Amino acid sequence: MKIKDVMCASPQFLASTATIQEAAQKMVELDCGFLPIGQGDKLVGTLTDRDIATRATAKGLPPTTKVSDVMTKKVYYCAETDTTESIAQNMAENEVRRLVVLNDRTAKKLVGVVSLSDIINANTTQPTTAFQLIKGVSAPSSQNKKSKAA
Repeated sequence: MKIKDVMCASPQFLASTATIQEAAQKMVELDCGFLPIGQGDKLVGTLTDRDIATRATAKGLPPTTKVSDVMTKKVYYCAETDTTESIAQNMAENEVRRLVVLNDRTAKKLVGVVSLSDIINANTTQPTTAFQLIKGVSAPSSQNKKSKAA
């Protein structure tokens, strides 16, 4: 099955100049914990509720802190035509629970977000693949590195 068949389409995009308070409010409004972050029409990062908690709140940063100061700058993505099986493996290897979805690898237009639960709930993944996906994204980094080396 293709990612476009299981992704959440039309994701909300937040400007990198927004504050973490605005981001948190947007997450509450959308009932989500992940937002793609942009500058103009360019994707420059992602922000999770965990990023806000660990990179801002835990350090005592004020709610007026810019999203760009706490976002994850490395953007993991896939194409809407990729298969759920290949993306499950990619997510496990990179230890990420969500990926932004682009229309293709050339135009790179944001068209959706796919999460671990989207892939699992699609009932398209073999039980072994689903298990490997959950194990990969849930294992502590040191365990994953050991298993990759073995």
